[in-house]
Amino acid sequence: MSLQTIEEIAAFIVADGKGILAADESNPTCGKRFDSIGVASTEENRRDYREMLFRSAGMQENIGGVILFDETIKQEAADGTLLRDIISAQGALPGIKVDKGLEPIEDCPGETVTVGLDGLNARLQDYAAMGAKFTKWRAVINIGAGIPTDKCIDLNMQALADYAKLAQDNGMVPIVEPEVLMDGDHSIDDCYAVTERSLKSLFLHLEKNGVNIQGTLLKPNMVTSGKDCAEQASVEEVAHKTLECLTSNVPEQLPGITFLSGGQSDVLATAHLAAMNKIGGFPWKLSFSYGRALQASALVAWSGKSENVATAQGAFTHRAKMNKLAATGAWTEALEDQ
Repeated sequence: MSLQTIEEIAAFIVADGKGILAADESNPTCGKRFDSIGVASTEENRRDYREMLFRSAGMQENIGGVILFDETIKQEAADGTLLRDIISAQGALPGIKVDKGLEPIEDCPGETVTVGLDGLNARLQDYAAMGAKFTKWRAVINIGAGIPTDKCIDLNMQALADYAKLAQDNGMVPIVEPEVLMDGDHSIDDCYAVTERSLKSLFLHLEKNGVNIQGTLLKPNMVTSGKDCAEQASVEEVAHKTLECLTSNVPEQLPGITFLSGGQSDVLATAHLAAMNKIGGFPWKLSFSYGRALQASALVAWSGKSENVATAQGAFTHRAKMNKLAATGAWTEALEDQ
């Protein structure tokens, strides 16, 4: 893959319905996933699990990039091959999560800002030397009584813009992830309003920082009802509201939007993506950057046992194929049973 520019890298990741496998769970988060299947979260088990995913046939033609955690980008497979080299051999690009998590914002109860800018340039240089082609930074926005505040949104979007400029200065595509959480009983209209505020602030700060939009990918939430809302929006309403919000607030020059799944079930996340692509009429590629929604069935099938690897890889391959079909508008629910 002779990709010379960040614009070429960004376009490659979302070409032909391909999306992103988010395999950048921190060790504590991975531990929670492993607890659910009764597997100890050791370095070897984390390696075996991710190697299983990366060697799956479903990587080819369906996955354009894989977001890695710091441990994983440096890790070797059981046969000594670097995991990042396995990803490359499957025709996908290795990427890296570079934020350092969340800290409370002073005088803003219930709100956080993502940190990790200190020393980031040096870390980016190291990751670029390892072959990382893109990066990811996640901001977290909660909806609740009196929140999010403008201070919370602007602090997080400024951090995303500062990170994005550093990533591009080091020759890597930044994925900017302003996640409005599904947690809460808010309506889909509440989610729309907060998502719009976040996107307006984000692109204002990206422009001020001189970030090249054509060499950037956006990883947003879909516009949904809060998961505790009594009245859940339909698939069609989520698709129309999300597209309306994006069309009003995202520059046409952006090459791709790769949604996070945000706690949706695997099939629902696929259905929402497919519904949007069937509507069409937008200037960017609309694809996926899913973690649990790509991995959940494979994780359960694997359950830490080597004899289950082929079955687990089949489960992952199925989900990867379903989401590629969704990204091209060709998915139907009937395909889930095949």
